[in-house]
Amino acid sequence: MRASVLRTTYVRPFAFLAALTILSGCAQLDLAPTPPAETSPAADSALTLRQLTFDEVPGWNSEAHADVLPVLLRSCARIEKKDPALPFGTDQRMGKVGDWLSICKDAKIIRPGNKIEAKYFFETRFVPYLAGNNLDSHGLFTGYYEPELRGNWGPTPQFQVPIYSRPTDIVSVDLGDHRPELAGTQIAGRVVDSRLVPYFTRAEINAGALAGKELEILWVDDPIDAFFLHIQGSGRILLPDGSHIRVGYAGRNGQRYTAIGRELVAMGQLKLEDVTAPAIRTWLQTHPVAGTELMNRNKSYVFFRVIKGEGPIGAQGAPLTPGRSLAIDPAFVPLGVPVWLDTTDPLTKGAPLRRLMMAQDTGSAIKGPVRGDVFWGFGAEAAARAGLMKQKGGYYLLLPASAKLIPAS
Repeated sequence: MRASVLRTTYVRPFAFLAALTILSGCAQLDLAPTPPAETSPAADSALTLRQLTFDEVPGWNSEAHADVLPVLLRSCARIEKKDPALPFGTDQRMGKVGDWLSICKDAKIIRPGNKIEAKYFFETRFVPYLAGNNLDSHGLFTGYYEPELRGNWGPTPQFQVPIYSRPTDIVSVDLGDHRPELAGTQIAGRVVDSRLVPYFTRAEINAGALAGKELEILWVDDPIDAFFLHIQGSGRILLPDGSHIRVGYAGRNGQRYTAIGRELVAMGQLKLEDVTAPAIRTWLQTHPVAGTELMNRNKSYVFFRVIKGEGPIGAQGAPLTPGRSLAIDPAFVPLGVPVWLDTTDPLTKGAPLRRLMMAQDTGSAIKGPVRGDVFWGFGAEAAARAGLMKQKGGYYLLLPASAKLIPAS
């Protein structure tokens, strides 16, 4: 059976935006260099969707579907705050919020842990669509995690690296309020002499641009750990008394993000195939002076807030679930969509990694119709998976069957 294929096109922002970054709800970013099409979608990038049956989704019948229902319900708690009449994202094929509210209502009556009911729920409420970029269903999948740092509430000779909260003088502008074709695109800066100018860079902030403004949440003992905290967008801080606090993304300075892995390749320090988070960390540790200069090349800087309760929190506003939460590009895939991931395991070469996930987060380097970042959680194994993950693969979007978005041909 040949299915209909529909597409939506990515519109490139105007050239004057090139020096400014597009802000996202969370901050996990790629360290490693990736093909330009992965980090900056081409002007003709388009999300194409090919309707399938669940029997055609590889590995579907082996999934523990009941394990995903609590993750879906976390997204539902955010969806339920929206107007049912509104579109679910910017793509009409995703249906209206009302279509998703009906699904959320049905999800609540499934008995927790009941595998048969959960599988039946997904197969009757959704239709799977193979996602592609102009029919190319292959994309890049990376990973991120929640790191642990050593910190203190006040500065000491050991703890000298501040973790800052979001400054009050940052001004965010949604360009969609001024130009409809830029809906969802934001820039940030500060006002000087009635003009919006770029905010302080990483190098300027590290040199003390924010000192004395009482923005410090706490201090940590390692600038490289702090840099990786910025990359991941959230983390746990171990205090001297053995207690922990959790910090999460609160905003960015609006400066362009630069992947330092790409810089190391350009410098001839690493080969492209060797670029991983552990390799970058090792290089920074063994080249402290050059490492500081390299980290400062990434002008983007992340601000944090203390998180109480469950966390970390993704861009959708829902707590992230290890191995089940996926960061996507919301220009193509709305937050809250179930996604069937089909890639390979970063720790076991060639082993398939196929599972049902929820689109619950975003990232400034997660760009394109087929692009994802898997949240692996906390701990050594999560760090290993996230640091090594640079897998090719694809995914399938599960969209409401009730919406009858794409008729089968």
